[in-house]
Amino acid sequence: MTINFLKFWGSAYYMKANLEEKSKVESLLHRAHEQRVSDLQESVKLAEKALAKSRKLDDPSLIGKSLSKLALFHMIHGKNSLSLKMSEEAILHFTELKDELGIADAKYSIAGIYYKTNNFHLGMFYLIDCLRIYRKFQDKYNESRTQKSLGAVYEILGDQANAIKAYKGAIEAAIVTNNGNLESNAYNPLSGILLKINKSEDALEMIQRSISIKKETGDVRGMAFALYGRGKVWLHLKKYEDAKNDFLAALEIHESVGEHLGTGMANYKISKLWVAMGKRAEAIDLLEKTLLYSDEHKISLIKTKCTYLLYQIYKEDRNELKSLIYLEKYLKEKEEGNDSQTLKVIENYELISQMRAMEQEASINREKREMIIRQEQVEQSARMKQEFLSAMSHEIRTPLNAVTSIISLLQDRSTEEEKQLLTSLRFSSKNLLRIINDILDFSKLDSNKMSLEEHPAQFIEVLNNIRQTYVGLAMEKGLQLNVHIAEDLGESYSLDETKLFQILGNLVSNAIKFTEKGSVDMRVKLLESTPKFDVVQFKVEDTGIGIPKSEQLRLFESFYMPTSITTRSDGGTGLGLAIVKKLVELHDSDIHIDSAEGQGASFYFNLKLKKSKAPIKVDIKLFEKLRDKTAILAEDNEINAMVMIQLLEKWGMKVSRVKNGAEAVELALTETVDFVLMDIHMPIMNGYDATRKIRAKNNPNSTTPIFALTADITAVNNSEHDKLFDGFLSKPLQIERLFESLVNAYDKEHTV
Repeated sequence: MTINFLKFWGSAYYMKANLEEKSKVESLLHRAHEQRVSDLQESVKLAEKALAKSRKLDDPSLIGKSLSKLALFHMIHGKNSLSLKMSEEAILHFTELKDELGIADAKYSIAGIYYKTNNFHLGMFYLIDCLRIYRKFQDKYNESRTQKSLGAVYEILGDQANAIKAYKGAIEAAIVTNNGNLESNAYNPLSGILLKINKSEDALEMIQRSISIKKETGDVRGMAFALYGRGKVWLHLKKYEDAKNDFLAALEIHESVGEHLGTGMANYKISKLWVAMGKRAEAIDLLEKTLLYSDEHKISLIKTKCTYLLYQIYKEDRNELKSLIYLEKYLKEKEEGNDSQTLKVIENYELISQMRAMEQEASINREKREMIIRQEQVEQSARMKQEFLSAMSHEIRTPLNAVTSIISLLQDRSTEEEKQLLTSLRFSSKNLLRIINDILDFSKLDSNKMSLEEHPAQFIEVLNNIRQTYVGLAMEKGLQLNVHIAEDLGESYSLDETKLFQILGNLVSNAIKFTEKGSVDMRVKLLESTPKFDVVQFKVEDTGIGIPKSEQLRLFESFYMPTSITTRSDGGTGLGLAIVKKLVELHDSDIHIDSAEGQGASFYFNLKLKKSKAPIKVDIKLFEKLRDKTAILAEDNEINAMVMIQLLEKWGMKVSRVKNGAEAVELALTETVDFVLMDIHMPIMNGYDATRKIRAKNNPNSTTPIFALTADITAVNNSEHDKLFDGFLSKPLQIERLFESLVNAYDKEHTV
């Protein structure tokens, strides 16, 4: 009995001591969290002590919490690799414990790492996941933090509407928690947006409110960001001395607490201040120092801003050589961050923000070409035009591929309300792609290198999608957009859906643009039918301003704008109808117009469409054909690879992913698979060379179906490469097209 008592007493003593140690860890973590606003270094030391004690206790929950706190502090310090490593380890512990809130805390640090190093898309992916978890558990404190970070990402991407919405959401959640620091943290960037839309008085009032709260709470680190925000207002108002005082005060605080991102931001703004004050030499000197600082601490966001400002300074000084050097550095930095700058859409990205980003990139590349020509005087314009077309096609379509694919994946795990938003978003992203195609395809059409890519398509669905895309634009102007489809038309035809959408989309959007009241009607009717073909007439009518007879002959010329509309703000570029004419001619047809000034306009054309069976849809009944099938995915883009793997695995396939053509060839020698999905543009070895090697007789996959994945429109319909592949899948990938290609390849392999 004495022995049992001693055992019980010893066990109780151990449990008490263990609880005391755990309490000490919790206390250390609490102190670390409180200390971060005034002494980040001390927060790191306290969290490291907590981690050491947690490991000694072998407590997964405390280890995860300690790692998560340390990851957050290291992320703030700019030690991204260390922060990422700790966050990933924390997630392992929290996953084992099924602690969703712990997982969200760790993912929040990962999100910060990504979006602060230009990986905006991936950062947003993690932030949305965090927000979902915090809302599930009604964690308003962390919801506020996450909303504020999401607002920052939206703002960087040019989506001010969603940025304002996110910042206001952060403020509302902070007010619920009665946390002044959280509330004021959201006032800072919201003030910046008000400044951008020239509401300087409102911006100043809001940032003054933030500074007042920071004084009350004693948040030293937060005060630095608030002073920085007020400095921006003073700079905008040209109160340079006040701006200088605030920027320098913010810089002093950031340097004292070891806030690397804040230090870089402050120095960049001081450089802009020197430029505004005419102190160009001082600005250049500070920018070069800030570039070195950004390199040292791996702050690519600041590095990008500094290189672009240096480029602008030297360009204004007419120093073409140095401006070219910094433009090259800027483009290189943008290229290195391109995986994440999928800009571009995951949650209601408006078309205007997409086009602005694209136009900026196009403008920068044009300037680059012009300076190289002036500098070297040896480049041939035709070759440069082709290279530019290929590069723009690849750079813009690659991120859009991730966007459209992620939309498809999100629909499977969304509510009905969210599915409606995602459906609208899908149409918007497709419309964006078609507008991009207008610009890219014009060059290709102009050089007669365009051809049709016909596939079975649900005809009525295509026409209704056009209405769905433009009905909102019509409603904004109080117009009716009507689609009249004859009942005797076929359900499906073999057609180039993208090019038909471009033709009709241009005609419909033009009709809406130049119609102030009444309606726009798209009429589709059957003119002639044979067993294999139907001749179909497409007509777009409006009740708009009309076009004089004298101008109708020149209407389809490139860049031509009728004199009757050249004063209109929405006159456009004059490319739309030129592209329509070339695309209709590509179908061996002609476009016609009936119009008179003040009496509306009617555009119409006839197409000979081949009848076809209904296209294969992504159908769970057909999943069995792909279940347990194997594939090699050669894709160097991390985001595209992640999305593609999730998509293929959802269909029951097993995927081995490689990052370049050389790895694809090596894997194909040792592993026989059912399909190979080969990206064209990859490092070390491109998709063309890799496919040639796999097609060699000694390769076990020499007859395996190989599909080319490409965002480069110049790669498609290239006679030199067509025979290498079983098909080309253009990015952004159409999910149904990918599914159809794989199922058809399976059927072909198993047909006796």
